[in-house]
Amino acid sequence: MTLQYALLNDNSWQAMAHWQTPDTPFMTFEFWQALNDTEAIGEKAGWLPIYVLIYRPNKTNDDIDDSNADDINDSSPAQPTLSSAQIGQPVAVMPVFIKGHHQGEFVFDHAWAQAYAQYGLDYYPRLVTSAPYTPVTGQRLWLAEGEALNADILKTAIAGVDDIAQQVDASGWHGLFVTPELAAIANASMPTDIDIEMALHSRENGVAAELIKLPILERQGCQFLWQNKNLGQNNEKFSDFDAFLATFRAKKRKTVRAERRKVAEQGISCQRKCGNAITAEDWQTFYHCYVMTYAVRGQQPYLTLDFFKKLAASIPEHLMLAQALDANSEIIASSLFFYDKPNSKNATLYGRYWGALGEYDSLHFELCYYQGIEFAIEQGLTYFDPGTQGEHKLVRGFMPTKTHSLHRIYDGRFIPAISNFCVKDRMHMAQYCKQAFEALPFNIDNMPMFDNTD
Repeated sequence: MTLQYALLNDNSWQAMAHWQTPDTPFMTFEFWQALNDTEAIGEKAGWLPIYVLIYRPNKTNDDIDDSNADDINDSSPAQPTLSSAQIGQPVAVMPVFIKGHHQGEFVFDHAWAQAYAQYGLDYYPRLVTSAPYTPVTGQRLWLAEGEALNADILKTAIAGVDDIAQQVDASGWHGLFVTPELAAIANASMPTDIDIEMALHSRENGVAAELIKLPILERQGCQFLWQNKNLGQNNEKFSDFDAFLATFRAKKRKTVRAERRKVAEQGISCQRKCGNAITAEDWQTFYHCYVMTYAVRGQQPYLTLDFFKKLAASIPEHLMLAQALDANSEIIASSLFFYDKPNSKNATLYGRYWGALGEYDSLHFELCYYQGIEFAIEQGLTYFDPGTQGEHKLVRGFMPTKTHSLHRIYDGRFIPAISNFCVKDRMHMAQYCKQAFEALPFNIDNMPMFDNTD
C-alpha cells in the first residue's frame, strides 16, 4: 500500500505509535520538548516547526491516494485535525522548520542567499531539517517500531517537504548533518541528473508531482571524532588515558602532557559529575560560564538556563558536567557533555557547551577534550564527538570524519550553479580530510588507514 503523508504543527503524532529509541540524545522527545517549552524553537525564535507524518492508510481508506494529498493538506502548512481513520499506521515523522535566517545550523549557505539577492529574489523563507543548534550527525526521522529507513519513506517525506515549500514559497530545503545511510538512500533513489527545462518551470506550473523530479544535492563537511580503538592492541578499547597517549608519537605525547601539566601548575583541578549529581548550584554556575562564551562576542546565547534545567529533570542519564576549580575550590569553568547509554551501539560522548570566567592556559583543551576522553574510556563509549570545527583537535587524537547534508532547490535557474558548487565542495572536502588525516599524532603502529569512502 502506498505511503502517504500529513502535515502537523504540533507533537500529537507522538501518541499515535510506539517509536524507536533515537540514535542520539538530541532527537529524544525530551530534548525537543525542552526546546519548545523554552521557546528555543517556535515562531519567536524563527524556527517554526512542521512535522511531516508518513503513514500507511487504513484498508478502509484506500480511496485516499497520493493524488489526494493536497486535499488533506490544502489550507495551511499544517493540518493537525486528521482522524486516526485517515492516518492509519504511522511509519515515520520528519521535522521541517520554516526559517528566515541561518542561525544555529553550522552548514552555511550564505553565498546562495547572496546569489538570490543579486538577482532581486527572496531566499527566505527556507526549510531546514536538523536537530536545532546541534551540529551532530544523526537520524533526522523518527521511526515507528518495526520500521526501517528506506527510499519509499524518504520520497514520501520529500513530497511533504515540497508541499510545505509550495505553500510558503520557500527557496529550498536543507537536511543538515544527516547520517551516511540517509545520504546514500537519497543519492540512490532521488534524481541526480538535472532536467533544466523542467526545473525552469517547476515554480510556474504548480504541479507538485513534477517537483519530485528535482534533484537532491549533497554537500560534505569534515568534523573530528575520537575513537576508543587501540590499533596496537587488536582494536581493543583503551584501559585508561595513558594507554591512549601511548599510541602517540613521542613529541606529540609530550605536548599533551605539557598542556595538562600547565593546568595543574595554575592551581586548577577538574571534576566530573553525572545526571542527578549535578546540583541546582552547578547548573547556575555552568550557565554563567556558558553565557560568557557569547558575551565576549557581544552576543546573547540561544539557550536559556531553564532549557538546561528541563534537560536535567528529563534526561539526566545523558548528561555529564566537567568542572574546573581554582585553588580556592571555586568553579572557574564548566563544560557540558551529552552521552549515549554505554551499552548502546556506537555509544558516543558529545561535547556541546563550554565557558570560562577568565583566561587560563590550556584549560579549554583539558576541560573540553581530555576530560571527555577520560570519561569515554571509563564508560566504555565507542566515540567522542567534541563539536564542530577546530583543526587543533587533530593533534589531540581526533580523526577527520565526513559529514553529510542534503539540499533541494526549487528555483531551477539556480540548480546548475548550486549543483556545481556542491560537486566542487565535495572534492575540496575530500582533499581537506586527507590532509587532515596526515596531521594525526599517532605512531606508525597505531596510525589508521585513510578511508575516503562514506
